[in-house]
Amino acid sequence: MMFFLSLCSLWMPAQAQRSFDLVIAGGTPGGIMTAIAAAREGKTSVILERTAHIGGLPANGLGATDIATRGATTGLFREFVDRVLAYYTGKYGADSEQVKACSGGYHFEPSVAGRVFSEMIAEHGDKITVLTMRQLDAMPRSADVKNDMIVAVRVLNRQTGQTETYTGKIFADATYEGDLAAAAQIPFRTGREARREFKEPGAGQVYKFWGGEEQDVSSFEADNAVQAYNYRLCLTKHPENRLPVARPDGYSREEYASLADDVWTGRHTGVQMKTVTPAMMEENRRHIAGGNPTKIPGDPWGISKITNTVALPNAKTDANNQHLAFISTDLPEENWAWATSGWDWRDRYAERLKNYTLGLIWFAQNDKALPEHFRKACGEWGLAKDEYVDNGNFPRQVYVREGRRFEGEYFFTANDALPVAPGKRPPVHAGSITASHYALDSHAVRKREPGRVHLDGFLSYPTAVYTVPFGVIVPKGADNLLIPVPVSGSHIGFSTLRMEPCWMAMGQAAGIAASVAIDHRCKIRNVDVAQLQDRLLRQNATLMYFRDLAPDSPHFTMAQYMGLRGYLPDWNARLDEPVDAATAALWQHLSGMKTETGASRGETLTKIYAALYE
Repeated sequence: MMFFLSLCSLWMPAQAQRSFDLVIAGGTPGGIMTAIAAAREGKTSVILERTAHIGGLPANGLGATDIATRGATTGLFREFVDRVLAYYTGKYGADSEQVKACSGGYHFEPSVAGRVFSEMIAEHGDKITVLTMRQLDAMPRSADVKNDMIVAVRVLNRQTGQTETYTGKIFADATYEGDLAAAAQIPFRTGREARREFKEPGAGQVYKFWGGEEQDVSSFEADNAVQAYNYRLCLTKHPENRLPVARPDGYSREEYASLADDVWTGRHTGVQMKTVTPAMMEENRRHIAGGNPTKIPGDPWGISKITNTVALPNAKTDANNQHLAFISTDLPEENWAWATSGWDWRDRYAERLKNYTLGLIWFAQNDKALPEHFRKACGEWGLAKDEYVDNGNFPRQVYVREGRRFEGEYFFTANDALPVAPGKRPPVHAGSITASHYALDSHAVRKREPGRVHLDGFLSYPTAVYTVPFGVIVPKGADNLLIPVPVSGSHIGFSTLRMEPCWMAMGQAAGIAASVAIDHRCKIRNVDVAQLQDRLLRQNATLMYFRDLAPDSPHFTMAQYMGLRGYLPDWNARLDEPVDAATAALWQHLSGMKTETGASRGETLTKIYAALYE
């Protein structure tokens, strides 16, 4: 199905439709869900994707879903997950190893992600048009803007070399880079804010052990540094599906040479290194020379020394950067210009990153400075032959973790994802469009530096399930533009929003918000948020997470409305319990209605809800 969508877009007739309700830049999951949500509201859309394939990073190696609390984000994202599970169950059987490995649908092969996205789109017939090989450049000539309204966008058809123009009522930027919003000249940020600006943990220049505390050398000052990109590799050691990694063009051994000493000594970036002495590392060298693996606490061995692997179905892995490594698949510093550069530069960097990544694996498998048994352990792995068959079995897209971040009606910071007090929720936004949950998570911005315990900016801080306000996808200075992917936030705030489940949820909200704006002929910023939330709930979204309440509960919609309005501040709704005196006082204060104790919380709250909101 993915091939069909790509192929048909290349042969679009000259007089084909060029005007839609919604024009979406970027075939990322956020863009796909924008289109699907709008289609379910009866609206037409076109997805303009630069590459020959849709699906973004889940279709390019990010097969281990980044979400800390399953059930926090539902809606179209959960539908995607359920379809992944259904695919593996239908093809291999409910008791198969593939179903076990897919982890309820949250872990999947790249090709399966592409298949599921394509099937979801295809179900909407002529409501969604997918056009691949359409390049939108972040230049003013790419967007016609009049009176703060985008009238049309221009893209390059990379197959024909011709410029094509598309008009719409609403536009959405679902690119990882934010190219459409930049073309419309919306103000944006790149780089890192200083800690003092928003008082965020991890802000500015930070050095810390992985899993440990910040180091005194951290300045916490702002700079222009952008967190590192990499490729999410689909590796396997299944003999019949393993493609050996060849030495790439331009291979430079010097780039990887320091890895050899890290392997022999067991040096890594984890907090365990606080107790590792030079004598212990020298002993480890002798231990490894005797044919043994490392014995330094927390030190990975084999392929795990350079990649962090998560198992996927059919003996494959999602191989990400290893956060305990000084040298891994990330390539810091060299990506800083990506967000604001043109595609000629980006394509050169993508090739550079590909060769760097293949060179790293080749070094780990072949360089004689490494222990022989380490090389042998790494050599068990290779690229999966049945993935990316039209691209040398290598991912087609760079993992762009962070591009432009635009100035929106709401600016999301780390404080929106952190509990207001121990055990409590983060701030609850009444205008929430989704609940979500992932750590504050940024990769390195600089390469290895002498004397540092880790790479600058590589960090993670725990959060709690939070709410995402509508304003983060509504840019300032544009009346008919939505930004469900390059959202409004600080570097640290963005570092938790940037996960694909959250991007899918924000895309779903964007599609519905576009529909509401079209139906009521209003500016995006004037969309009735209550109506947006009502339609989101009808599409099975979760706006506020409760540990004891699933979306199929008969009280779910009611609890969402009342929770966002302060009636249910705790993690559990406890709708079957009786109303106590403190709760009765709170609800009476919020509603202005006399509230008695004794009756069930669910029954009482339903009556208040019916009187105030139905």
